[in-house]
Amino acid sequence: MARDNSYEAVMARNNEIMKKAVQIDYSIYETGKVSFDYEKMMKETGYTLEEIQVIQAQSSVGNTPLIELKNLTKLARKLAAPGYGAKIFIKDEASNPSGSFKARRAAVSVYHADKLGYEGVIAATSGNYGAAVASQAAMKGLKCIIVQEVYDSEGKGQPEIVEKGRKCEAYGAEVVQLTVGPELFYVFLRLLEETGYFNCSLYTPFAIAGIETLGYEIVEQVKQREGKPPTAIVVTHAGGGNLTGTARGVLKAGYPEVKIIGASVNLEGLHMASDHDFNRKSFTTGHTGFGVPFATWPDRADVPRNAARPLRYMDRYVTVTQGDVFFMTEALAQLEGIERGPAGNTSLAAAFAIAQEMKEDEILVVQETEYTGAGKHPTAQLTFARQQGVEVRTGDPADDKPGERIIIPEHPSMIKVKDLDLNRMRTSYIKNCIENFKADQLEEADLKFLAEDTKTDIDFVKSVLEEE
Repeated sequence: MARDNSYEAVMARNNEIMKKAVQIDYSIYETGKVSFDYEKMMKETGYTLEEIQVIQAQSSVGNTPLIELKNLTKLARKLAAPGYGAKIFIKDEASNPSGSFKARRAAVSVYHADKLGYEGVIAATSGNYGAAVASQAAMKGLKCIIVQEVYDSEGKGQPEIVEKGRKCEAYGAEVVQLTVGPELFYVFLRLLEETGYFNCSLYTPFAIAGIETLGYEIVEQVKQREGKPPTAIVVTHAGGGNLTGTARGVLKAGYPEVKIIGASVNLEGLHMASDHDFNRKSFTTGHTGFGVPFATWPDRADVPRNAARPLRYMDRYVTVTQGDVFFMTEALAQLEGIERGPAGNTSLAAAFAIAQEMKEDEILVVQETEYTGAGKHPTAQLTFARQQGVEVRTGDPADDKPGERIIIPEHPSMIKVKDLDLNRMRTSYIKNCIENFKADQLEEADLKFLAEDTKTDIDFVKSVLEEE
C-alpha cells in the first residue's frame, strides 16, 4: 500500500522519521514530566572535546585566528569615560572552509553520518549552516540536500539567502528552495523519509558539541596573548546553538567566571513566518525573531529535545539595531581592513557599545566572523530594503523601526545596546514547559532541571509556578 504523504500524515510520522534520521532515541533521556538528562545526552554523542578537535582538524576546521581590533578599541576608548574601554578581540571564523563557525558543527555531524554509513545528509537552513554541511559532505564524498526558505509569494528572494543558496550549490549540494510558510518542515520530513539520509540538524548533540572547540580556543588564545582569560564573550544569538556550544567550551577550559553575552538584531514587530514581513528584514539570522522564541522554548526545534539551550548559559542578552550592524560592518572594513558578513558584525556592534562600559584592563571577545559575498553586502541589503518600501537614512538609531525604517547612526557614539529582561524570559520558558508538556504537578527532578535550564535556582522556579 502506498505511503500516505499528506501533510497531516507526514507530520504525524515526525518522531519516527527523526529517530531513523539521527539515530538518537530521545525517550531514554526523559527523567520527569518536563525534565531530561541533558548532560547524559551530550556525553553520549560519543566524542570528547579532544576527539572533536581531531575530527575538525581532518577537514581544516578550527584553530582560527584571534585578531585584536586595535583601531576599534581606540575609538571605543575615545568615546568612553577615562579609564574605560575594554580591549576588543575578534575570532575570525571566516577562516573555516565554508566561511563561518558553522563548519564546526557540520564537521561533527557529517563525520558521524559517514561513520554510521549514511549515503547522504540533509539540512533545513536558509543560512551558513547549509554551506557548511555541503562543504563537509563534499570532503566526505556524501550526497547533500539543503532545504531553504527563500522567496515570498511574489517570488522575491532576500539577497543574503540567495547568496547562501549559491554557496551551497557551489559545493555540489542539491538546494530545494521554497516560499515562506509551513511547507518547509513538511518537505524536509518527506526528503528525510524518501532518501534515508542523515538529518544534520542544527540542534543535535553533535552540532552543539562541535562548537565547544570554539569557546575552548577563545579562552586558550586569549590566555596565551594576554596572560589571562577574557572578561566576557559576545555571541550572536539566534537558535541558541552558537551561544550554548561556545559557553560549554569555555566551561571545559575551566573558566566559569567568563561572562557569556548574547546579542541579536532587534526585529521586534516582524513575524518570521509572515509572507508580508519575510522580505522586510535585512537580517536572516542573529535576530530576535529567532533569539527570543528559541530561548523561551528551545524544544520548538526539528528534534524532540534541542541540545541548544541558551538560558542555561546566558549571563546577559542585548539587542542592537539593523543600522548599528551596517555601521559596524563598514567600520570593521575601513578601520581594521577586515570585510566580513553580517552575523558576526551583530555581536561586534554590541561589543563596541559594551566595551565602553568596561575598564581598559578588561578583555572583550567577539566570538565569530563570517564570510561576506555579494548578497550579504550592505549595498545589496539596503538596496533591497528600499525596493520593499523600507526607508533608509542616517540619523539616530533610536528612531529605527523594523520593517519601516533603517537608521544608520550619524556618529559611533549613537551605537547602544538594549538589555532584555532575562528573568522575564526565564519565566516565559518555565511557563512554556508547563503548557507544552501539560504538566500540572512537577516532580523534584523537574524543579532541578528547570533551575539548571534557566541558570537560576529551585526557589525561582517555584516562584514562577506560584504565579500560575
